[in-house]
Amino acid sequence: MSADSERPERSSERRVPPRGSERQRPPRGSERQRPPRAGILVTGTEVLSGIVSDKNGPWLSRRLFELGVDAATIQIVGDRPDDLRAALDAMRDAGMALIVTSGGLGPTADDLTAEVVGAFAGREMVLDPALERHIGGILERMMSRWPNLDPDAIRRSNAKQAVIPRGATVLDPVGTAPGLVVEPADGEGPTVVVLPGPPSELRPMWEAARATEAFARAISGAVPYEHEIVRLFGIPESEIASTLRLAEREGIDLSELEITTCLRRGEIEVATRFAPRARGAYEALLELIARRHPDELFSVHGQTVDEIVAALLRGRTIALAESCTGGGLASRLTDRPGASEYLLGGAVVYSNAAKVSVAGVDPQLLERHGAVSTEVAAALARGIAERLGAELGVGITGIAGPGGATADKPVGLVCLSVWMRGQPPRSLTRRTRLPGERVDVRERSVTVAMHMIRRLLEGESDEPADRPGEDSGERPA
Repeated sequence: MSADSERPERSSERRVPPRGSERQRPPRGSERQRPPRAGILVTGTEVLSGIVSDKNGPWLSRRLFELGVDAATIQIVGDRPDDLRAALDAMRDAGMALIVTSGGLGPTADDLTAEVVGAFAGREMVLDPALERHIGGILERMMSRWPNLDPDAIRRSNAKQAVIPRGATVLDPVGTAPGLVVEPADGEGPTVVVLPGPPSELRPMWEAARATEAFARAISGAVPYEHEIVRLFGIPESEIASTLRLAEREGIDLSELEITTCLRRGEIEVATRFAPRARGAYEALLELIARRHPDELFSVHGQTVDEIVAALLRGRTIALAESCTGGGLASRLTDRPGASEYLLGGAVVYSNAAKVSVAGVDPQLLERHGAVSTEVAAALARGIAERLGAELGVGITGIAGPGGATADKPVGLVCLSVWMRGQPPRSLTRRTRLPGERVDVRERSVTVAMHMIRRLLEGESDEPADRPGEDSGERPA
């Protein structure tokens, strides 16, 4: 697939219809043994307004998935009791066996989750003296670090955190707010797990909640499903849909598999969920994907290209000369710990003068071919490697837009090159057209560069011994 045929990424996932149906069929037997369903309820006006990004909802969804619980919905509500109660009622009416809340457990007046959950479960709110003493001990240690605080005011404001629904299972605080597991008083309806908002408190408390008998009762009957991810690059989603249709024609039982595809950062991610009994069907599907898309399939066990490149760079060194990506590749490489072992440095060579002075590009090359050209990209890659003494060099130059385009160099045109020392040296150089707005072009350029690094280190190159007669014209990245 040429890069200019890629469609813009979508942030949402969709189920792949194997025969033109709207959704992938549920695994066989789901009518007889449907997994318990759960709702995730995130509270906080600061989250609802976008001031704070929700990290708890997706994290909790993954944890529920691992337990064989179907996380059916994630909902965000502000710090309003009526909205919180309405969301709890809606999840109960939708048949949730479990509801997990995060946030609203602090000492301030708008922290009302425990009170609302108590009313929802039909349980009276009572002061737990043992919990109050425990929180008091935590506060004593905190106040020793801030001696000017009013201890009585602090204790009064935090005492409300020890008022809990009668009969609830208490989860010891990681900060000052306890968690709760609250079963319905009449035995009808969902169990509610109440967790604090800060992820550093929520995550360890989640493990404590999982260990409670009340939690185990709520998810009784859950059977953990297996989850596999494969990743491909340089292929449209339509090809995966075609592969799934072929799988059914070849007799692979997709009814046992729940398949989701997602276009993410220019890569296709195929996630498959299945019961252990369906392992054979999944292995058959994986073999078909590998057979049909051998050049595009780069990860069969969920590894990201970032993880693969980091492993391939061990024992090597790399240097970067970036123009249109503005340091995006350097940022991506240094996101992973241990990058200092292989990344010697990088330069943002936005101007022609910087390309010449920092990366050693010949001014006449710029004059003849222009800054956005395969020739300049190759010169950037080799030049920065030689300047910094690295084994590999990467050069990126392009037109991210919205301005700067010409008739023969449109917005989205990017030239990239990866060069590696050797006898003889080896390289990959590409001219490609990437879709989307400025931010999309820049991000996709980094992804293309990551895959070019991977391919060069895995043995692919443009040298005649590997690619006889191939030139450096525009072609797939």
